[in-house]
Amino acid sequence: MLNAVIKSRMTLAAAEAREPLPHPGVYYGAYPFRPEQDKAWLEEWFAGITRRVSKPQAADKKQWHRFTQRVAAMDGPLSKLSERGLDNWILDIKRKLRHKGLSEEITARAFATIREVAGRELGMKHFDSQLIGGWVMLQGMIAEMQTGEGKTLTATLPASCAAMAGMPVHVVTVNDYLVERDAKLMQPVYQRLGLTVGCVIEGMEQDERKHAYNCDITYCTSKQLAFDYLRDRLILKKFHSSLEFKLESLYSSKPASEQLLLRGLNYAIVDEADSVFIDEARTPLILSCKTDNTQQEAVHREAIWLARQLKAEKDYSIDQKARRVELTQYGKDNLTELADLMSGVWKGVRRRNALVQQALTALHLYDRDVHYMVDDSKIYIIDENTGRTMPDRSWEAGLHQMIEEKEGCEQTGQTETLARISYQTFFKRYIRLSGMTGTAQEVRTELGKVYGLDCVAVPTNKPVQRIIRPEIIYANSDAKWRAIIDSIQREHALGRPLLVGTRTVKDSELLSEMLTNGGLQHQVLNAKQDKEEADIVARAGQQGQITVATNMAGRGTDIKLDATSLEAGGLHVIGCEKNISARIDRQLAGRCGRQGDPGSYEAILSLEDDFIVQRFAGFAKVMATVTDGTLVVRPQWLGRRLMAVAQTMSEYSHRQIRNAMMKVDKKREAMLAFSGNSE
Repeated sequence: MLNAVIKSRMTLAAAEAREPLPHPGVYYGAYPFRPEQDKAWLEEWFAGITRRVSKPQAADKKQWHRFTQRVAAMDGPLSKLSERGLDNWILDIKRKLRHKGLSEEITARAFATIREVAGRELGMKHFDSQLIGGWVMLQGMIAEMQTGEGKTLTATLPASCAAMAGMPVHVVTVNDYLVERDAKLMQPVYQRLGLTVGCVIEGMEQDERKHAYNCDITYCTSKQLAFDYLRDRLILKKFHSSLEFKLESLYSSKPASEQLLLRGLNYAIVDEADSVFIDEARTPLILSCKTDNTQQEAVHREAIWLARQLKAEKDYSIDQKARRVELTQYGKDNLTELADLMSGVWKGVRRRNALVQQALTALHLYDRDVHYMVDDSKIYIIDENTGRTMPDRSWEAGLHQMIEEKEGCEQTGQTETLARISYQTFFKRYIRLSGMTGTAQEVRTELGKVYGLDCVAVPTNKPVQRIIRPEIIYANSDAKWRAIIDSIQREHALGRPLLVGTRTVKDSELLSEMLTNGGLQHQVLNAKQDKEEADIVARAGQQGQITVATNMAGRGTDIKLDATSLEAGGLHVIGCEKNISARIDRQLAGRCGRQGDPGSYEAILSLEDDFIVQRFAGFAKVMATVTDGTLVVRPQWLGRRLMAVAQTMSEYSHRQIRNAMMKVDKKREAMLAFSGNSE
């Protein structure tokens, strides 16, 4: 039966390959997207088994060799073409792609053309590893390419090839800086190929957005793209059929088709795919509008006041592992007395308890410079995966307003939901989807199950010389920070540049203060220096430079080493605490030893790290007593095992949150579909 399933899957893939390429038209309609497909549990189970036992066709190394040889064979003839001759060649490639599709032979010719153009326009020709990565993505898969392998240039291969075939392409990345940078850097290649390129960033007007989406290739963030899709859905939901949508344009002076921003969801290439598909997928995207919140402001203010009257352990308990606050029976009774003279919502027991629990959550589970920062009397959420602020994000259910009240900031007011969607639901609606990242193997099962995406590890261009040192775990944070300073001084004396990764803004500022006291010049990169990010990272590879940074996931800027730094041993990276996922630790380690450069990584940890304390506080205290004179935990293997288990539990917890969100999405979809409204 399993062989039959595998054969069926291959037949389905072949059938999909014969379908017209996704673009607005007769076959896919004016606004192409993939409708939600409900699979029976048995079908999903078989699909998962098949994905595990069958090797993706694009992962065949013999095919890689054949494909790269085909591309290389075109180098000579293409290099001899004049500019006019190259123009005619490009026109011929476009015609073949549109009429014959993405066959291996035509794709190889297209990739060779793109490589020749990149060499002429940018002075950079794609390596074989980049050709393989581009081929994998064009097949609708995720290419795992290690940091420093040139994913920005790699993306031009599938993006240009698809655009020349007539597909509108969205190149999706994690922040506005990378959107503008990558679009600008690669624009000469696209223009020489006769393609238009646009970018969508925060603050753009509707006409500017529409113009950008009308380009052959559009660079954008996942957030901007998903919100623009929701805006389109608010327009499209007025029509019960595609025929009604088409007829409306015949009699309306301002038809809906002219108000739409996107041209559908045809093909997306997602950079930092694990960050977008996995880490970002824990938070739903909600399109909302402001409402009158005069009464709510008073309620939030009173909730914080009441919460501050209660005492820990006696009135409430805090579960750090589950990140939850619970009122005790004594606390509930005490709250009843405190609210005795209050009116309105405070008379209802359930509502009162829920509001005060939310206020206690704001006071005790959300910390300044860890979960958020305050700038110009405004609260900005800090993304724990990337260390960046998220200016347009806010917490739900009054939590954001209570944190504003806690910090003495003006309340921004709650909003009314117009539409919502999760990344899981949104990206599955693309007819063709692919991605690239440096860290996908750890979550390949979830990527396959949720998005139907296979992951293929692409070989590096040069052998990796990175040295990974064993983790060292100390009994307490003081001993850890002393060891980190010692390591910095030792490597700095050799003339090596150093990158020290911290998990929070608070820790980066603590370490900065310690370095200053020790007379060590350094630079800091955290949520408070986002605007100077590129300059700080660019200087991080200079001789003797010390850079302290919060999580480096998706920074997107190479740390280039000067000659003296290379001779001294390359970049040395220090991790100060385990992150919520092993992938983020691997991203930090991947900052050194890029493109065959020398480099090294070490993690210096303690049993008092928040990551451990939240999950194993009692056991960590017991282990801390079994140390030697330097407060190094003995045995180290047990401390490392403890860290690994804590990280696994964290990953499992976040996976459960994502699964729960998917279930809510499906249930909501079914309920709204019954009423004729799918969003």
